[in-house]
Amino acid sequence: MEMRRGLFLWSLLSAVVAALSLGPSFAHVLEAAPRMTVWPSELWRETTVFNAQFEYFAIIGAPLDVGAIVVLAILAFLLRNQKRAFRLALAAALLYAAALATWFLWVAPANAVLATWTRGPVPADFAAIRDRWETGHMAVTVWKTIGFVALASGLLSIRRE
Repeated sequence: MEMRRGLFLWSLLSAVVAALSLGPSFAHVLEAAPRMTVWPSELWRETTVFNAQFEYFAIIGAPLDVGAIVVLAILAFLLRNQKRAFRLALAAALLYAAALATWFLWVAPANAVLATWTRGPVPADFAAIRDRWETGHMAVTVWKTIGFVALASGLLSIRRE
């Protein structure tokens, strides 16, 4: 049996947008260990705050994060007649929403402090702000990873019509 074309395309779009949203978050995790344990504080501050290393994470990543929540919620709605697939797609949407909420509650306050830093001596609160920023991104990645697993499970459980 064949899945309706529209549902197939929306499922594909959902998987792509969710994966693209997860990608930058996972990149943060991959680079976190050396950034937190090896890099001198001056290097961390220069790359993170002053040299726009993460500029495209905001320009491209932020719309992807919001877009993932929207497309996953629509997917859940489209799957409302398929109990298991609906629940998993809805869980994925909620988990991606939890990731975004975590970013606002955990990372955004650190970003607000980073925005006040200027060149010169490293601020006294450097380690606390760096750790909040790095661990916040790790927490976001955990939510998105669980959400992506829920999405994949939901997509695999869609009944073919």
